[in-house]
Amino acid sequence: MKLTVVGGGSTYTPELVDGFARLRDTLPVEELVLMDPAEDRLALVGGLSRRIFARQDHPGRITTTTDLDQAVDGADAVLLQLRVGGQAAREQDETWPLECGCVGQETTGAGGLAKALRTVPVVLDIADRVRRTNPNAWIIDFTNPVGIVTRALLQAGHKAVGLCNVAIGLQRKFAALLGVGAAEVHLDHVGLNHLTWETGVRLGGPEGEDVLPKLLGDHGDTIATDLRLPRPLLDRLSVVPSYYLRYYYAHDEVVRELGTKPSRAAEVAAMERRLLEMYADPALDEKPELLAKRGGAYYSEAAVDLAAALLGGGGTPYQVVNTYNRGTLPFLPDDAVIEVQAAVGAKGASPLPVPPVDPLYAGLMANVTAYEELALEAALHGGRTRVFQALLSHPLIGQYEYAEALTDRLIAHNREHLAWA
Repeated sequence: MKLTVVGGGSTYTPELVDGFARLRDTLPVEELVLMDPAEDRLALVGGLSRRIFARQDHPGRITTTTDLDQAVDGADAVLLQLRVGGQAAREQDETWPLECGCVGQETTGAGGLAKALRTVPVVLDIADRVRRTNPNAWIIDFTNPVGIVTRALLQAGHKAVGLCNVAIGLQRKFAALLGVGAAEVHLDHVGLNHLTWETGVRLGGPEGEDVLPKLLGDHGDTIATDLRLPRPLLDRLSVVPSYYLRYYYAHDEVVRELGTKPSRAAEVAAMERRLLEMYADPALDEKPELLAKRGGAYYSEAAVDLAAALLGGGGTPYQVVNTYNRGTLPFLPDDAVIEVQAAVGAKGASPLPVPPVDPLYAGLMANVTAYEELALEAALHGGRTRVFQALLSHPLIGQYEYAEALTDRLIAHNREHLAWA
């Protein structure tokens, strides 16, 4: 089995490689190709990755290349984890929206739109080259904004599934609080990527006992602290929202906070510099503890599980993924991309039935789905008007004066990545 990671020079990659090494029985990888245009980073990450495999006696080989066509040739699955423009572009995404009093964040709001505009054309070009080389290969997208990117891939006819680590992180956290194994916890997870709610926490599977009320009763303070939301709000909602919902439920508070501290991009960039220094140490043969602070916790386990299921080698029967709605949530279009529990196998992901969704959540999902449709149109076809319409439709923006000012800033800061600009 050959797997290719596009964006293999990412500091995330040793986390992924460690998962491949530990979970070799689930996903027996014979060749892992790390592809990245940044040769210097790729050399450091590739060296550490080989040492991780050697330390854990993994028989597979790891190769590195800057040649995309060579990397994807013959691959059974291609994992996308790229960042167009790097941390410098992320720094901009997180700062210029604040000038207009809006949240500056890399996956939602105006910053998220900027990232989508930069990313979608690049990802579609990669996917086209994968299809020419190996039309049967699966594409697993971890590149943000996952919902929009996955929708672009699916609409273009690619064999693609989107992946996010939010759900598996909550699963592991809830299992620890409940004192059970992670495999025993099944989430009633519903929404869009980075706009989700846990409406139930079941033990043993989709039909198991719902212990969410007990979880909130016994551990509500801990969960609220982790989400940075007030405990009374969780009690009133009786659900656990994703931590990304704080951008919606406490927008003005978040904007004030972001204006008083360095951006997350600046923090991550400093962390990445330190990680790359560590990766250069020939004695290092395991992922360093610092990597856990980089983000992407449990990404490797989720990726291995998903790849194994898609390639017919195993994996858990139900996984939280991003895929077409196709009637699962009747208030959304069939071609909307939703993030829910799904049965995953060699034919792809089939969402499990979802109970009726409270209008409090369905309304926001519908609003953001409309934004994502407009955002994808802007990413595919360009134009100032399309960018403005997408920004105006976003619930974190909404006012025409904000949308006008943000449109100007988005184009100015991303001109080099926008062919139409």
